[in-house]
Amino acid sequence: MAAARRGRGSAASGGGVVLLCLVAALLMEAVPAAEAGKTYYVGDAAGWGRNLDWWLAGKSFYAGDVLVFKYNQEKHDVTVVGGKGYRRCKVPRNKNTVVLRTGYDEVTLRRGNNYFICGMPGHCDAGMKLAVKAW
Repeated sequence: MAAARRGRGSAASGGGVVLLCLVAALLMEAVPAAEAGKTYYVGDAAGWGRNLDWWLAGKSFYAGDVLVFKYNQEKHDVTVVGGKGYRRCKVPRNKNTVVLRTGYDEVTLRRGNNYFICGMPGHCDAGMKLAVKAW
């Protein structure tokens, strides 16, 4: 009799595993796999430049997506900043500031707000900045 009860307990826990798998599958559908890990070329063919609100329109970004910044490395850069640096167009003066200067930079988005400016004098103030929210 004890063996029969153990058998039913095993079946019940097996049903729990199936239920857990179903819940996991439903949660995975909440963020479409086709959307995560995409590569986007900032500014499309025009590249990294000023006033890119048009480029952001209609796009949804996810953590793990990659932004590719293409630009003339002699005239521009891509500086990763926080919200304050973005709003004020100021490059933070600390050792953790990431400044990219290759002319073809790939940046993987993290969840939340991601801010980028051109750190060359006057460029950010002229609109060469980008704020991307990744889900």
